[in-house]
Amino acid sequence: MATSSTGFSDQGLRRLRKVLAGHVESQKIPGLVALVSRGGHSHVETLGTMRHDGGSPMRRDTIFRMASTSKPVTMAATMVLLDECRLRLDDPVDPWLPELADRRVLKRPDGPLDDTVPALRPITVRDLLTSTFGLGVDFESMASPIRAATFERLDYSVASGPAPEPDEWMRRLGELPLQYQPGVRWQYDLSSEVAGVLVSRVTGQPLETFLRERILDPLGMNDTAFHVPADKIDRLPPLYGPDPQTGEFTVWDQAAGGRSSTPPAFQGAGGGLVSTADDYHSYFRMLLNHGMHGSERILSRTAVELMTTNRLSPGQQTARDTMFSGVAHLSCGQGTSGGWGFGMAVRTARSDYAPIGQYGWFGGTGTTAYADPANQLTGILLTQVGLSTPDSPRAMNDFWTTLYQAID
Repeated sequence: MATSSTGFSDQGLRRLRKVLAGHVESQKIPGLVALVSRGGHSHVETLGTMRHDGGSPMRRDTIFRMASTSKPVTMAATMVLLDECRLRLDDPVDPWLPELADRRVLKRPDGPLDDTVPALRPITVRDLLTSTFGLGVDFESMASPIRAATFERLDYSVASGPAPEPDEWMRRLGELPLQYQPGVRWQYDLSSEVAGVLVSRVTGQPLETFLRERILDPLGMNDTAFHVPADKIDRLPPLYGPDPQTGEFTVWDQAAGGRSSTPPAFQGAGGGLVSTADDYHSYFRMLLNHGMHGSERILSRTAVELMTTNRLSPGQQTARDTMFSGVAHLSCGQGTSGGWGFGMAVRTARSDYAPIGQYGWFGGTGTTAYADPANQLTGILLTQVGLSTPDSPRAMNDFWTTLYQAID
């Protein structure tokens, strides 16, 4: 079998393109950009158009809303502070986040908000990095009072509008009790946002400023930011959320005049980045290279190891497994790969085509990015279709399934 210069078989890459093209030709995915690499060589596919009704073709430098695929990148800012001993994993966060001091905790996770006990210990930096500080998305308690209160005060999804500036956001967070004692249970999403505020307060800079100085600029990630400036807005497609019943394309966010076109008051570390396939490739190759970018060290080797290996206890792991197993049929298995490092998933069991040790994450706007140290492989698939239907998760699933078969 012929091998291309990218470390994949020619036949495998042709099949990868054919499978991805099928998703575009189905008219369920208007367009996509896929980048795969091995051993320093990369291969890119651009298919379809920016809009569901045609128009400009997808390009390699198309900018996408990364949603939760932001988490692995923004977490690097916290790792820089750990490397420099400006933060310590088991220090309480109270000096920087006084809104989280002296927490009350619900007696029952689904109980009334005023039925609480004192927290057994302070929230630590480690709790934020592992998503175990006591609040977050938990599919087992979506109907609980604390979930409704958290959503009302802190959500800034497409439906609910933009978040306030960080101090006001933290004030609202501080009004809530914790659902679980610190360090007990893995819960999704919210801890990443708090970690972003922590970085800003420790450094005395906006999160994006510090992230740009220490991570983005050194890696040449020039198109990665918390908004798209006017001179690049033509490279941003609309974001679609297909109707779950009819499949009809609904615009969640326009490009010009949309939420990504202006700097946000709250720079959301959990899901606020926009970026490109090449920028994310640069970042994940740095992780595969143990923190090095060419001759420049971005993160220490040990910081990368902490981020990209499972950090959950068996009890915390059980909660994570339960959460994602309940939605696997909707997400086509996305997120069911096992453990959690700092800001990203880490595969701890062989459940599909990807091996143990693969790390990365996916986003609700139809994005996925993972690296695989065993095969020295990076894969990135970016679409403009949100997870309101299984269409973009199916494209992600088929991308990874086909990509692993293409390894020579």
